[in-house]
Amino acid sequence: MLTSITEGILCCITGQPLNVVGTVDSVEAADGYEYVEVKPGRVLRVRHIVPSRTEEPAAEEEEGEVSGRGVVHCRRRICVYRGGQLVIENLGDVVRSETLQGAGGGGEPAGTVEVELSEPSAPGEGSAAPDPSSAKRRRRKPKRTVLIDCKKRITSCKGTHSDVALFFIHGVGGSLDIWKEQLDFFGKLGYEVVAPDLAGHGSSTAPKVGAAYTFYALREDMRAIFKRYGKRRNVLIGHSYGVSFCTFLAHEYPDQVHKVVMINGGGPTALEPSLCSIFNLPTCVLHCLSPCLVWSFLKAAFARQGAKEKLLLKEGNAFKVTSFVLRAMMSGQYWPEGDEVYHAELTVPVLLVHGLHDKFVPVDEDQRMAEILLIAFLKVIDEGSHMVMMECPETVNTLLHEFLLWEPEVSPSEKPDGGRNAETSK
Repeated sequence: MLTSITEGILCCITGQPLNVVGTVDSVEAADGYEYVEVKPGRVLRVRHIVPSRTEEPAAEEEEGEVSGRGVVHCRRRICVYRGGQLVIENLGDVVRSETLQGAGGGGEPAGTVEVELSEPSAPGEGSAAPDPSSAKRRRRKPKRTVLIDCKKRITSCKGTHSDVALFFIHGVGGSLDIWKEQLDFFGKLGYEVVAPDLAGHGSSTAPKVGAAYTFYALREDMRAIFKRYGKRRNVLIGHSYGVSFCTFLAHEYPDQVHKVVMINGGGPTALEPSLCSIFNLPTCVLHCLSPCLVWSFLKAAFARQGAKEKLLLKEGNAFKVTSFVLRAMMSGQYWPEGDEVYHAELTVPVLLVHGLHDKFVPVDEDQRMAEILLIAFLKVIDEGSHMVMMECPETVNTLLHEFLLWEPEVSPSEKPDGGRNAETSK
């Protein structure tokens, strides 16, 4: 057993293949990281910050439960018609908030964006124009109808609350090190923080089989991490591809996932690997192009390309993966279940953060996500790009902290049918 543990640690450090027979829960390393074996031979490095608490402030939580503070009635009807048309009716409480102050766009509040595509939208909210034929389509019989009717209690998550955990999930080519500023910030505020390296990234093991990097394989890794470290109230923060894993966990565990933050995650569309992608080239060709790819990533992922950004790229281990892992990750992004309906079914509050200069994810994709989600805040940061949490850490930390402390102001709907209809076509 001791030999297996030692080999697991050495594998994570050196990148050599593992030969583990037994199951290792975790190994506490000297550098403060844990190495968790999610499957035999599949070990993930995890940064786990556990604050030291002398008291558990349960009185405030119990008072909130008795008074019903923050309870939101989520009622929604989702109808899918032939031809791909999607009609969403919000029938429950209207959630409002003026807590989240904008860090860009002239300092305007980041309002709650509901799915209201049949009505004109306010500037910057990204809603589509009304469709004159919407009434006719609504009279047709849908081929699929999804009804949502539940009550959720959305409350403030403070660092002093012992039942709160924050999960940070990075995207392709990154590692948990890209969250350095966020991990330090929230760790000092007393939050319990969990940040894993995806397989093949950072100091996690890198299997030599392409199937190890499919969405389904990686999501099971994240499920294992979530079940191991999860609390009663969990906040998921994802970047880019990592947003998909947050969406999956929020859909699978709606009672445990309290809030979600999506940073440059894109639109609510099903994942499909691009047949024309440069990452589908043979591995030997990708290996030769690696220096060019790193430079291209630097040019596209940061709003500026100065000495500071180059240092961030180097220190954060962003895009520092082997050509094999990179190719397998890109070709493994297949998740047909994660379509618009899947996202529309989410009842968890979501904060969408977008770097205005992101060359990977257009802002209209995050606007589209805000339209589909039930409770969503869209915040565009003018100075940021794809790696906005590294470029503008103070702004991102402030937005995240305000969202953690946010409690909704619920205004009951004036009409019997609650909210307003929404219609869109794929």
